[in-house]
Amino acid sequence: MVRPLLLLLAFALLLAAQVKAQSEEDESFQNELSYGVNFNSNGGLIGGAFIRSSFYMSDQMYQFGGLEIVEVKHPKENRDFSPISGEAFVYGKQNYLFVVRPHYGREVVLFKKAPESGVQVNALAAAGPSLGLLVPYYIDYNYGGQGTSIRTEQYDPGKHLDRDYILGSDNVFRGLGEMKLKPGVHLKAGLSFEYGRYRESIAGIEVGFMVERYASTPIIIPNAGNKKTFTSVYLNLYYGSRN
Repeated sequence: MVRPLLLLLAFALLLAAQVKAQSEEDESFQNELSYGVNFNSNGGLIGGAFIRSSFYMSDQMYQFGGLEIVEVKHPKENRDFSPISGEAFVYGKQNYLFVVRPHYGREVVLFKKAPESGVQVNALAAAGPSLGLLVPYYIDYNYGGQGTSIRTEQYDPGKHLDRDYILGSDNVFRGLGEMKLKPGVHLKAGLSFEYGRYRESIAGIEVGFMVERYASTPIIIPNAGNKKTFTSVYLNLYYGSRN
């Protein structure tokens, strides 16, 4: 009777030591690197991409820095097709708006997951500058009406009056050399739901709300009303690892 109890006690002590060692190992990570894709209410099918590096501060707190690159679209953007060429274009669009968002933030653990599996829920907030890149939107326009005078130009509502003579749009790279900088700031807050093993690869979903304001109004569609302040809801899908 005594021997089985001693064996059981020894097993319990060994298990407790392993759990303690695992717990100490779990708390020893220094950095978490994650990256993924962004979906937001101001973007298209995929809004953009991001990368983030988080650093351990305490059991319940992380600090992080990140970089996000997205395209912001005007709510009035609609894809149209030329009756002559069949090519697609966005009628009335004068500029693309791409935004580079470096940011710094804090993340608080609301519900911590088990070391080997489970779901961890974090609340986060971040802020930083917004570097808006306004890139000209080029179209192919038929001035002759019979295909005799086709020019590739940035869309101008004062010149390109007949949408039936728009033959399509050129690629975004054509206007990169003429882009203009629109500085601003942004602030966002959200919740993340993280899956995976604590010390290995991680994956998760982040949902939240963002507000962004520019020093001057970026013009995307001249005749549709443009604004300095943008608000959006977003969803990030991310993957990463800890070390």
